[in-house]
Amino acid sequence: MPPSNSAARMLALAAAAALLAGCSDYLDRRDTISLQGGNAVQTNKVTQMVDPWPRASADRNIAYNGAVMQTAVERYRTGRVIPPKGTGTAATYESAAPNNAAPAAPAAPPPAPAN
Repeated sequence: MPPSNSAARMLALAAAAALLAGCSDYLDRRDTISLQGGNAVQTNKVTQMVDPWPRASADRNIAYNGAVMQTAVERYRTGRVIPPKGTGTAATYESAAPNNAAPAAPAAPPPAPAN
């Protein structure tokens, strides 16, 4: 009796799986610590680099306004967060707000910095 077509397919699939199972033994038993074990040149380049960070990362003079940040934190703490307006890229961004939404209370202007 000749084997059916599905039985032949199953036999071929089992043979292919058995052949491919031998490849996993090669990856499991390697002489290296990890799969990236062959990149010694790149490791040496990074190890001998004087300063890998860009020059701008050493700039500690970050411009900020403490009074503005303080009022923002206070608004967040009291629940009076002002929703952003006009930050979308579509022209219909402002019309997407619900019609019954109450406008947010305007925040007090920050005090002028004392020099």
